[in-house]
Amino acid sequence: MSSPIAVVTGASSGIGAATARRLAAEGFHVVAVARRADRLDSLVAALPSATAVVADITSDADISRLVGVVTDLGGSVELLVNNAGGAIGAETVEEADLSDWQWMFEVNVLGTVRVTKALLPLLEKSGRATIVMISSTAGLVVYEGGGGYTAAKHAQTAVAETLRLELNGRPIRVVEIDPGMVKTDEFAIKRFEGDAARAEAVYKGVEFPLVADDIADCVAWTATRPHHVNIDRIVVRPLAQAAQHKVHRVV
Repeated sequence: MSSPIAVVTGASSGIGAATARRLAAEGFHVVAVARRADRLDSLVAALPSATAVVADITSDADISRLVGVVTDLGGSVELLVNNAGGAIGAETVEEADLSDWQWMFEVNVLGTVRVTKALLPLLEKSGRATIVMISSTAGLVVYEGGGGYTAAKHAQTAVAETLRLELNGRPIRVVEIDPGMVKTDEFAIKRFEGDAARAEAVYKGVEFPLVADDIADCVAWTATRPHHVNIDRIVVRPLAQAAQHKVHRVV
């Protein structure tokens, strides 16, 4: 395979799907990873060069199979985008649903580590690899009702920073992208367990929230810099969001 390979997790919707499309346009062969086969098939069918891998990043067996698929492609594995993640619930710590907290840690933190650990040998072999962590501004600032999600994202940020230190001297960049308010088709709906009205209220009055393509643009930009240039962190918010707690809304 002549095209460099980019592996994108959580590729079935939102930021992951947008990133897969953008990287394909940049000339990568995209390995799109997610749990939903029908969505992956639709995505890959529309891309010039892509492979779908149905996998759950919380499963050792699934990630082992992913590594096998990527190895069999025979190309240079130059990019990993750890995008799979999410939030569930908005309860206080006092009322925490520990099963939700456990899911958020399993996906955002352990899933990221599992995929990264498994693909590191292939990434290093390329001689010019980049690992992009899609975290969140929730990994930098806490807020009420976000204890479980902010704890998981703070942990993911810690993983990115630690990995950058540990890989120093090896040909692997580590980039962290921390989006603020991004309106996608599923994130808020999943967080509020299907409550569409509650999910929509998050963006009420915000004329121009970020969209998935904005984050995909950040991924593509960091990944296509000259390889000696490492973009450690991008914090990206819509103009209307000055901080986690300060959002301009049009009444």
